[in-house]
Amino acid sequence: MRERTELEDRLGSIARFEGELEDAITLVELGESENDEPTEKEGIAALKKLIADSRRSQIEALFSGEADANDTYIEVHSGAGGTESQDWARMLFRMYARWGERHKFRVELIEETDGEEAGIKSGTLLVKGHNAHGWAKTESGVHRLVRISPFDSNARRHTSFASVWVYPVVDDKIDIQINESDCRIDTFRSSGAGGQHVNTTDSAIRITHMPTGIVVACQMERSQHKNRATAWNMLRARLYERELEKREAEASAVAASKTEIGWGHQIRSYVLQPYQLVKDLRTGVTSGTPDEVLDGELDEFMEAALAQRIHGGGPDKVEDVD
Repeated sequence: MRERTELEDRLGSIARFEGELEDAITLVELGESENDEPTEKEGIAALKKLIADSRRSQIEALFSGEADANDTYIEVHSGAGGTESQDWARMLFRMYARWGERHKFRVELIEETDGEEAGIKSGTLLVKGHNAHGWAKTESGVHRLVRISPFDSNARRHTSFASVWVYPVVDDKIDIQINESDCRIDTFRSSGAGGQHVNTTDSAIRITHMPTGIVVACQMERSQHKNRATAWNMLRARLYERELEKREAEASAVAASKTEIGWGHQIRSYVLQPYQLVKDLRTGVTSGTPDEVLDGELDEFMEAALAQRIHGGGPDKVEDVD
């Protein structure tokens, strides 16, 4: 049924594009013939929107990964830098939540660890929707922020780093075997706002996979059993993503090494002062409106990164911003 729904959606989108194209051309022709400039502009605007929508659908149709159609987890971790870095992690956390909401995905909070003064040390979102992982998977990496710190009384410019990790929700079609004897399970009290059970019982769960060092945690539910089940699912997803990375690294070891040398660790820089600019260091895509980007307007960056991954190529070198 899932595959059938996906195929019906694709066929429906083709029919919709054909209808919208015909309507837009009719508007342009009508405006030109009757010298009606507003009608002509309306048709041109419809054509531009159709181009953007069709480009997005074209990229989406090329998703070939085994888990591209699945839901996805998005983890954010603050880097070194204390409160400033933790505040930046909070900003990224909100950015991805807003991105999911803009695309009508269902966004759920899985885990959040508050910073000492502001921001978060780490947090995990579950984004549910068709092709959620396919779109978000290129966001994994280090994100850099440059701004005048609101926590610095001398109003100096600070550079902060936070890492983002994206991995798919593993469904029943993908079999991942985990030996429970290889895992250490810890319980702890949930953090965050108060309420019944929160901060009063050891309902939160942390699972450490000893052979790989992977750690997952869940505290979204009041029930320890529900948190445990979610944590196991997260661990299966992390192990699956790790295996995919190993296969990809083996298949393209040369390309991967060139990419690492060329791009370094950070994938995107967000400059808020002294000027405003967001630059993706992999694709060269820039935006002069970082407020919109931080409010979830990530499509341009995601589409460029996906197109580069699918079709190959890209710039030889993109200079970072100061």
